[in-house]
Amino acid sequence: MAKHIAIVEDETAIRENYSAAFARQGYKVSGYSDRKQSLEAFAVRLPDLVIIDVSLGDEAEGGFDLCRELRTRSPELPIIFLTAMDSELDVISGLRLGADDYLTKDISISQILARVNALFRRVEALSQPVKQEQKLVKGKLELDIDRLSAHWDGEKIPLSLTEFWLVHALARFPGHVKNRQQLMDAANTVLDDHTITTHIKRIRHKFCELAPDFNAIETVYGMGYRWVEE
Repeated sequence: MAKHIAIVEDETAIRENYSAAFARQGYKVSGYSDRKQSLEAFAVRLPDLVIIDVSLGDEAEGGFDLCRELRTRSPELPIIFLTAMDSELDVISGLRLGADDYLTKDISISQILARVNALFRRVEALSQPVKQEQKLVKGKLELDIDRLSAHWDGEKIPLSLTEFWLVHALARFPGHVKNRQQLMDAANTVLDDHTITTHIKRIRHKFCELAPDFNAIETVYGMGYRWVEE
């Protein structure tokens, strides 16, 4: 069955252009012009991936609000921002809200397709090599590979898809320092140093909301990050 991509973009020509490009690749595509319209559709059934513009009609940051609402419904739903807003603050805001990627509209269609395909590969393929390891347990941490869910001391941590695989890459080999390239390989994505730093900060924040004394992710300055067992 074809994967279903939803595109939330208020400019009709741009929305139709992206929709046509994804349809040519065999994806099922739905387009929405604003947050309200998309939420009404998502209330019936969530798509397999959502691409969101930050500015939606009269809502200058409607895309951020939509991302926040979608994350409460599904922590694992792949979400990509595709927008003309390219300031560092906008990128950080999008990733902090739980988006898996943040792209600007000057990127080529082929690059967008590559990033979307990479996200789907994470959903479909990354679990295959570790099927025998359906659950990874390290101290208070428990990762369920099949369900892509994370728990700390029995309580669920709402990690996004990217965040889940970053935690998995670190916790699988406690004490081993993982650099940016190794983390990208584990998550099957392309992230710059700043984006990885933002993801790690968000992961720590989510764990600390549940356990204020959480300190299992250690920064090794100039090298990367490692998981520290208690």
